Amino acid sequence: MRLNAKELVQLLLTRECMTQKQLADMLKNRIGKTLAPSGLSRKLSQGTITYNEVLLIADILGYDLTPIKREG
Repeated sequence: MRLNAKELVQLLLTRECMTQKQLADMLKNRIGKTLAPSGLSRKLSQGTITYNEVLLIADILGYDLTPIKREG
Protein backbone atom coordinates (compact mmCIF):
# COMPACT_ATOMS: atom_id res chain seq x y z
CA MET A 1 0.00 0.00 0.00
CA ARG A 2 1.48 3.34 -1.04
CA LEU A 3 0.46 6.46 0.85
CA ASN A 4 1.03 10.09 0.10
CA ALA A 5 2.28 12.39 2.87
CA LYS A 6 -1.21 13.47 3.91
CA GLU A 7 -2.45 9.90 4.17
CA LEU A 8 0.66 8.84 6.08
CA VAL A 9 0.38 11.64 8.65
CA GLN A 10 -3.35 11.02 9.07
CA LEU A 11 -2.68 7.30 9.57
CA LEU A 12 -0.05 7.99 12.22
CA LEU A 13 -2.33 10.47 13.99
CA THR A 14 -5.17 7.95 13.97
CA ARG A 15 -2.90 5.24 15.38
CA GLU A 16 -1.86 7.59 18.18
CA CYS A 17 -5.42 8.91 18.78
CA MET A 18 -4.18 12.46 18.20
CA THR A 19 -5.48 15.51 16.41
CA GLN A 20 -3.63 17.83 14.05
CA LYS A 21 -3.87 20.49 16.76
CA GLN A 22 -2.05 18.25 19.23
CA LEU A 23 0.58 17.49 16.60
CA ALA A 24 0.99 21.20 15.81
CA ASP A 25 1.57 21.85 19.53
CA MET A 26 4.17 19.08 19.67
CA LEU A 27 5.91 20.50 16.59
CA LYS A 28 5.98 23.92 18.25
CA ASN A 29 7.58 22.43 21.36
CA ARG A 30 10.16 20.52 19.32
CA ILE A 31 11.26 23.19 16.84
CA GLY A 32 10.22 26.34 18.68
CA LYS A 33 8.31 27.59 15.66
CA THR A 34 4.56 28.07 15.68
CA LEU A 35 2.62 26.08 13.12
CA ALA A 36 -1.12 26.50 13.35
CA PRO A 37 -3.20 23.36 12.80
CA SER A 38 -4.70 25.07 9.74
CA GLY A 39 -1.18 25.63 8.36
CA LEU A 40 -0.33 21.96 8.87
CA SER A 41 -3.60 20.93 7.25
CA ARG A 42 -2.93 23.24 4.29
CA LYS A 43 0.58 21.85 3.78
CA LEU A 44 -0.80 18.32 3.80
CA SER A 45 -3.72 19.09 1.49
CA GLN A 46 -1.61 21.03 -1.01
CA GLY A 47 1.22 18.53 -0.93
CA THR A 48 3.75 21.18 0.06
CA ILE A 49 4.98 19.45 3.21
CA THR A 50 8.64 18.57 2.94
CA TYR A 51 10.18 15.15 3.42
CA ASN A 52 12.10 16.49 6.42
CA GLU A 53 8.85 17.71 7.98
CA VAL A 54 7.28 14.27 7.50
CA LEU A 55 10.35 12.66 9.08
CA LEU A 56 10.09 15.07 12.02
CA ILE A 57 6.38 14.30 12.47
CA ALA A 58 7.08 10.57 12.39
CA ASP A 59 9.87 11.02 14.95
CA ILE A 60 7.67 13.09 17.26
CA LEU A 61 5.01 10.38 17.12
CA GLY A 62 7.59 7.66 17.79
CA TYR A 63 7.87 6.14 14.31
CA ASP A 64 10.76 5.45 11.97
CA LEU A 65 10.24 5.73 8.23
CA THR A 66 12.29 3.07 6.54
CA PRO A 67 12.65 2.74 2.77
CA ILE A 68 11.84 -0.78 1.63
CA LYS A 69 12.63 -1.95 -1.90
CA ARG A 70 9.58 -3.16 -3.79
CA GLU A 71 9.67 -6.63 -5.24
CA GLY A 72 9.23 -7.10 -8.95
